[in-house]
Amino acid sequence: MSAPVEADIVLVGGGGAASLVLAALGRERLPGVRVAVVDPVLKRGQDRTWAFWGSPGTALDPLLSASWDDVDVVTPAGRRTLSLPPLRYAMLRSAPLYELAAKTDAVRITAAAGTVLDDGDRVVVSDPDGTPLVRAAWALDSRPRPPRRAGRTNWLQHFRGWWLEAARPVFDPDRAVLMDFRTPQPARGVSFGYVLPVSDRFALVEYTEFSPARLTDAEYDRALRAYADLIGLNVAELRVREVEDGVIPMTDGPFDSRPSPRVIRLGTAGGATRPSTGFTFSAMARQAGRIAQEVVAGRPPVPDPPYPARHLWMDAVQLRALDRGLVDGVAFFDRLFDRNPASLVLRFLDGTTSVGEDLRLMASTPLLPMTRAAAGDAVARLRSR
Repeated sequence: MSAPVEADIVLVGGGGAASLVLAALGRERLPGVRVAVVDPVLKRGQDRTWAFWGSPGTALDPLLSASWDDVDVVTPAGRRTLSLPPLRYAMLRSAPLYELAAKTDAVRITAAAGTVLDDGDRVVVSDPDGTPLVRAAWALDSRPRPPRRAGRTNWLQHFRGWWLEAARPVFDPDRAVLMDFRTPQPARGVSFGYVLPVSDRFALVEYTEFSPARLTDAEYDRALRAYADLIGLNVAELRVREVEDGVIPMTDGPFDSRPSPRVIRLGTAGGATRPSTGFTFSAMARQAGRIAQEVVAGRPPVPDPPYPARHLWMDAVQLRALDRGLVDGVAFFDRLFDRNPASLVLRFLDGTTSVGEDLRLMASTPLLPMTRAAAGDAVARLRSR
């Protein structure tokens, strides 16, 4: 048995959250900082797509597959075009991020991680059989795990997307469809389609639901085919190049972002998923940037909380209102975009708005049903104590 690898930081899990940290550390060129990655699979290729909004001119810009200054939100009542500047909507596929992360000097250990034990001085990562793999000063653990306790509302963002290739121009590469609510709505939840075109002949077309449970494979395919028909695409004339599936928790259950002094959780496990939408990427990128800044300054690699506490409360109220049928999901999102600048709504969903801006957004929602949801949430919190 060989001795465990000695490191300053060990990344447990090598997916998107870890790759963003590696990329951020790599940009800083930190000599003498030893980094190890423990993951049973060496991540490569296009296994996922992230779509997010933010300001242009970031270190990730060279990796983007596409970006848009204008996006559409569509409801049965009509189409609304949102002008996003100074923000933009962007698409990042996984392959270039994985490739960038692979260029760093991290030691890669291709093995499954079992226990992550913090003795107060070092962290030991062992395999499932108990064999020590890495000893490090800090562990950044991005493996998926449930919240510390079940939420009062537990939904999922779940989806299937087809990467469609056409023999002739059929897509508008200058405009993405952010949300198209003309899809049949589930009895308990919200559904929408969207279109992210990379060129006039290649785009990701996806069907998404916010609801308590996943669909069957056949149901996802039927929903996607129906959405393609709705937007005038003849799937029989297109080539399905790739299929993407995913499921992301939407819950007000708390995630334990620091289970012990020297173990930090990242990604969904660290609370980076926005409970009201399931969006995760922007918070992961913020976590990675903060970790790199702290390491440069010689401080512990501890990121800020992904979202303000007041935003998590607002999300809990919104989830409760949707789950209990107090508000219509399509009308709620349509009203939010109708009564506020798009950049304000998107910054709120990223957790970067001020208290004053939050109050403005709250005032634009249906006050009576949201007040009922807030009261119900308060009662439920008291009972849980």
